[in-house]
Amino acid sequence: MDDEGLFTIGWLSRRTGMPVRTIRYWSDVGALPPAERSEGGYRLYDAGAVARLELIRTLRELGLGLDDVRRVLERKVTLADVAAVHVDALDAQIRTLRLRRAVLSTVARRRSGTEETKLLNDLARLSAEERRRIIENFVDEVFGGLDADPELRNRMRHTEIGLPDDPTPEQVDAWVELAELVRDPDFRRRMRDMVEHNAQNRAGQEPGAFMWFAKKVAWQVGQARENGVRPDSPEAAEVVRRLLGDMDADGRAAVRRRLEAGLFAEAERYRHLMAVINGREPKPSHADDFAWLLAALRAHP
Repeated sequence: MDDEGLFTIGWLSRRTGMPVRTIRYWSDVGALPPAERSEGGYRLYDAGAVARLELIRTLRELGLGLDDVRRVLERKVTLADVAAVHVDALDAQIRTLRLRRAVLSTVARRRSGTEETKLLNDLARLSAEERRRIIENFVDEVFGGLDADPELRNRMRHTEIGLPDDPTPEQVDAWVELAELVRDPDFRRRMRDMVEHNAQNRAGQEPGAFMWFAKKVAWQVGQARENGVRPDSPEAAEVVRRLLGDMDADGRAAVRRRLEAGLFAEAERYRHLMAVINGREPKPSHADDFAWLLAALRAHP
């Protein structure tokens, strides 16, 4: 400090604990202009430089660029306005980091190779519109040209893929599995077979009847299983009769083939993945009930 109350860079460095090189750089770019220069050409700073220097350091630690710092110090913009812009930017960065973390967690859990890792990353970054188109393309192929239960089609087409901007690893994993599932030609063919069966056997049925059958299986087979009824027992034959009514042998065989192909289990998995993606609690699985029904149909064709 000199006799006029001015300070050198060295004094500012000792006072604030900041490196001389940093103070000199901020001075060079105009964020910390000197009050004047000594006869030898050295920069000299006034008492306000200490507070200004502390403010610069604070704003830099908060992530503001030097241009924004200089605009705030020159009162060309308020600190509140700059802070609001940076909050939005930080929110975007946080969402990006969370997505990266979720993808990497999925990669680690799946032990993915390089090609699958790229696929996982690409699928996770699709827009909401791109995700919707994937599902709509699947539904169009499965239902195209068939007079199937309209409620079934609507439920599958209008199911929202609400993957959030900051998904959990479980949501990313569910979306990737669902995208792989609906793009699998074999899965599409199996689902098309199920819809064709629905179209062929829906005469006289009200819309939504497909849901009622699944509920009946869960209720009646679930109750039978709780009571210890074996699939090959006479009691099981009665459960099958209540479920399928007066369906002939060919109809029963068709139901058995659909169960053997895993269509009911796959449809349930589809709904489960949708629930996870959209942050809903998945409904209880009835896979064991359908397995029991398959065993009963084999025992009582």
